[in-house]
Amino acid sequence: MTIQQLKYIVALDEERHFARAADVCMVSQPGLTIQLKNLEEEIGIKIFDRNKVPLTPTELGKEIINRARKILRETNEIRDFVVNEKNMLEGELKIGVISTLSPYLIPLFIKTMKEVTPKVHFIIKEANTGQLMHDVETGALDVAIMATPTGNKNLMEHPIFKEPFVAYLNKEHPMASEDFYEIQPGDKPFLLLLQNEYCYNAQLLDICGLKTPGKIKEQFSYDISSIETLKNLVRAELGFAIIPQLSILNEKENMLFKAFKDPKPVREISFVVSDTFSKKLLLEKMNEAIWSCLPEALKANFSYKKIRWNDSPYFVDAVSKF
Repeated sequence: MTIQQLKYIVALDEERHFARAADVCMVSQPGLTIQLKNLEEEIGIKIFDRNKVPLTPTELGKEIINRARKILRETNEIRDFVVNEKNMLEGELKIGVISTLSPYLIPLFIKTMKEVTPKVHFIIKEANTGQLMHDVETGALDVAIMATPTGNKNLMEHPIFKEPFVAYLNKEHPMASEDFYEIQPGDKPFLLLLQNEYCYNAQLLDICGLKTPGKIKEQFSYDISSIETLKNLVRAELGFAIIPQLSILNEKENMLFKAFKDPKPVREISFVVSDTFSKKLLLEKMNEAIWSCLPEALKANFSYKKIRWNDSPYFVDAVSKF
């Protein structure tokens, strides 16, 4: 027994004619007749007396048709509930954002979202990639804004924009006076990474063609968790950094920020949700809000190379604890 078969018997009861009922259901008359026959054979009861004109339900058929109407009403209520849920722009939404993006995107994004969705209460958590993926899977977060692809089959990804990486060099770097940055053979020991930001580090290793981090040629080891700290270490001439373009949004003009030549290395930034997430309209509004607040340089078309990280042995080993 199917919902479609129930629709057919209700239409037959209302039209009392096979051809008219078939037109109402937008199906061929033979198709409708076969479905009625299949239903009657399945339940072992004749629903309509075909010997009468106009077509007339049997006594048991009348009760079956009444119950079919009730089931179809409840089906419509479920559909309406789902539509309303998808279009709801109120309530609470728990958002997680990777820490290499959060300080630069969230102030812009929240300002716009307050105007677009005044009835939504946003709870924002900043965390590393492994934690965000875990929290979305377990339901601790509704949405994560992070680099993709994750490679996780239990999560759905909705790309928003592509963010280029730029190099930040100190004055002593051999390419400090060049217009663009290209990886130099001697750069590996001086590349500054972030502690616990395994996705971000794996991206940088991919850009530099490295499989594992190298040791810094200094007497110090750096346990860094902030891109702003990376910048200050570069200013102190303790290494160089490859950082996302949004992180220099508020920097005064500085000749030591160097773009890569095309194709530029980029990370794809996406909404990541579980496969049960239903608030599609809210996700669409968030997408529009983020896109509207991005600098024009990130909206322009450019030749790029998307950096992968989720298949890096370094990343896989680092997040295995999650």
